[in-house]
Amino acid sequence: MKETVVSGIRSTGKLHLGNYYGAVKNFVQMQNDYNCYFFIADLHSLTTHPTPADLHGNIKHVLVEYLASGIDPENSTIYIQSDVPEIAELYLYLNMNAYMGELERSTSFKDKVRSNPDNVNAGLLTYPVLMTADILIHKATKVPVGKDQEQHLEMARTFGNRFNRLYNTEYFPEPYAFSFTEKLVKVPGLDGKGKMGKSEGEANAVYLSDDPETIRKKVMRAVSDGGPTEENQPKPEPIQNLFDLMKVVSSADTHQHFDDLYNKMQIRYGDFKKQLAEDMIIATEPMRERIHDIAKDDSYLRQVAKHGALKARESAQKTIREVRSLIGFKSF
Repeated sequence: MKETVVSGIRSTGKLHLGNYYGAVKNFVQMQNDYNCYFFIADLHSLTTHPTPADLHGNIKHVLVEYLASGIDPENSTIYIQSDVPEIAELYLYLNMNAYMGELERSTSFKDKVRSNPDNVNAGLLTYPVLMTADILIHKATKVPVGKDQEQHLEMARTFGNRFNRLYNTEYFPEPYAFSFTEKLVKVPGLDGKGKMGKSEGEANAVYLSDDPETIRKKVMRAVSDGGPTEENQPKPEPIQNLFDLMKVVSSADTHQHFDDLYNKMQIRYGDFKKQLAEDMIIATEPMRERIHDIAKDDSYLRQVAKHGALKARESAQKTIREVRSLIGFKSF
């Protein structure tokens, strides 16, 4: 029996290089060795109240880009979270055994409260419980997550084990963080701070669907500085970020060439950024073409979504039947 892997991406817009190199590229590799469930987390996205048109459009973006990146719907189960109502049912059961204090101590919840105090909704508070339901509905043991999600995964183990103790069973296995590669890839943004992300604005992220001219403009506007003032000096964060991006999309020789120029104080950022932009364009070209073709084929997208929902619900319905029986729900 192959081990089960579950991972999802929130439907809050197009996928960028950070999503691809940090997660989706791994998904493509692992689908041959594991029983993989990859979902589009549209229920999670409701915490930010998207309009109906935006919600549907964003779901389509992620579905198209999952497929364009190489995830095979015959080899993996690709589904939309809201197409599997059993997830919401398990979420309800798990919420009954999740306590206010532990949810309020969640680092991500505290961060969200600080950054958006006018939108502190119950969905944000119970976000880790819904994430737990996403994982446990398929009894997954491996979850590809970044450092920022490890606390949520720890909470998922807590909620699963608490259910097991409450109902005197060993039903839910413990899920653990999983990376298919030795080292997690951190893809920085173009704003000189932190990782690439959708919430930091359009200019911070290079999207898989961006056309070449858009990529060139974004990279040429990326934050840099006046250049090194002494040989072999440490790179400030914005410059290190650009070199880290080059390490992801360019050849080792190209990265070494510009690193040597920097260390000799001979680097010209204009040339450096032009090279970085062209290498990004080359890296994303095959996906950009596939995105364009797949996005036009609505009947294929409908077929993939239906097929994925059937496969995901087959697993989810079995779990819910067994969970209901363990809790004590029985038909008369």
